[in-house]
Amino acid sequence: METAIIKIGNSKGLRLSKTILEKYDIKDKVDLILEKGQIIIKPISSPRKNWEEEFRKMSENGDDKLLMNDVFEDENLEEWT
Repeated sequence: METAIIKIGNSKGLRLSKTILEKYDIKDKVDLILEKGQIIIKPISSPRKNWEEEFRKMSENGDDKLLMNDVFEDENLEEWT
């Protein structure tokens, strides 16, 4: 796809269409990768965004219990001492 470089103040930039922004889930920031004579633009995802708040809610609801014991019944702890 060919696109024009546009003037933005003293700099220049690329204008991305709404369709491209939505298709590639591009929000406020992108990752620029400079590689072998090309520039790759990748969306920055935030998979752990708001986790702190969600963990707080889990704690308040009592949903933060272990699903399995942290020590197994047949585990020999002496070999670690």
